[in-house]
Amino acid sequence: MTSDRYLFDDFVLDPADRTLRHDGIAVEVSARYLDALILLVAEAGALVTKDRFMAEVWRGVPVTDEALTQCIRTLRRQLGDDAARPRFIATVPRHGYRFVAAVVAGPAVDPAPTPAATASPIAMHASGRALRDAAMLAGAGTLGAGLAGVLGGLFYGSMLSSRLSGAGGVSVLLVLSWLTVVAAVVGGAGVSAGIVAAWAARSRAWGIAGGALGGFVVGGVVKLLGLDAFNLLLGHAPADITGAPEGLGLGAAVGLGAWLAGRIASLRRGIAAAALSGAGGAGLILLAGGRMMGGSLDALAQGFPASRLRLDRLGAMVGEPGFGPATRLATGILEGALFGGCIVGAMMLAHRALAAGR
Repeated sequence: MTSDRYLFDDFVLDPADRTLRHDGIAVEVSARYLDALILLVAEAGALVTKDRFMAEVWRGVPVTDEALTQCIRTLRRQLGDDAARPRFIATVPRHGYRFVAAVVAGPAVDPAPTPAATASPIAMHASGRALRDAAMLAGAGTLGAGLAGVLGGLFYGSMLSSRLSGAGGVSVLLVLSWLTVVAAVVGGAGVSAGIVAAWAARSRAWGIAGGALGGFVVGGVVKLLGLDAFNLLLGHAPADITGAPEGLGLGAAVGLGAWLAGRIASLRRGIAAAALSGAGGAGLILLAGGRMMGGSLDALAQGFPASRLRLDRLGAMVGEPGFGPATRLATGILEGALFGGCIVGAMMLAHRALAAGR
């Protein structure tokens, strides 16, 4: 049979557009393997022999049977199929393969959209009933935030430790890296958990609200505990550090980035969209008078003049004598981009792992 599109299970295969989508999300398939899938689906229910694969997919290029075996193995993995209990591709020993799933063909066939499918690239698993899947998604987001903290810590640490020699420079690098990683992991855990919990409500809009709420709660608690700790141990606290309002804004930006990533349906572009969303959210926070990590470090330096923490060199990079408005904006946007891109990227990868294991 011939058709513009084929629908099977939750997949839509479009030979003309050369795309395969699962619940509206693009599945990356190499050109030759996509040709093999198109051949199988177009001949659904019928045996497709090895000779036909060689003639119509490899077009006479001499290859071994192992090439076809690898092709089918990869397609099964991308479809979430199992060779022992096939839902899509069944092996006909010594002859070829048969596509065994029910296929609906038509020029405009498309699965009916559901809130879970359209919410984001990971909404299906987040809105499912499996607590393990939800925990994996939230954990992946937390790990992504940790990566953002590592990168941010190395940036701040390398800039500030270069003014010191020997053990002093290494100490500054390690302390700042540790500080940014802890802050990012705690914040990322709150934002990721909020997004995943909100997606369980089967509405993509709630992903933005969930991220905002998670960031707000964690930001407020961390700031309260941090200021209390400084007052208890040192007798006074810095004038201002990142807190609940900043957590709310950045969490909403990450939730928006995850929603955008789902609509773009591409890992690289999804990460880029989330990074832009995080950067935009950070920019708005700073323009509204809030502080990001760099601003909090500057507040610590100003509050404790005897410390070796000086951010003047960062200001010099943008032509300011100190850690001024332009420096605060530039570093804050970088932090927001790292935070959003790393969290959403990690959650998208977790979603793909869950989809492949279904």
